[in-house]
Amino acid sequence: MFSKMHHVAIIASDYQQTKEFYVEKLGFEVIREHARPEKKDVKIDLRFGESEIELFVVENPPARPSFPEAAGLRHLAFAVENIEAVVAEL
Repeated sequence: MFSKMHHVAIIASDYQQTKEFYVEKLGFEVIREHARPEKKDVKIDLRFGESEIELFVVENPPARPSFPEAAGLRHLAFAVENIEAVVAEL
């Protein structure tokens, strides 16, 4: 039925911090980036292997409900060789 995950969408609130984390720290490649004044955001598409991450950077997004099982993206997990090394690097 499905052959792969196409993309994950993430909403962030701080352009500089978000781009630094995903591009500089995690090393994802920027595919395209553009401001969308009509939506008051910046959309950054990143390459993650064969998939993509869509980052929507909005100045004041609604707060996430405090319950971890709330609707929406709960978390995004990546497989790594050495978790301690990755945590230390980040």
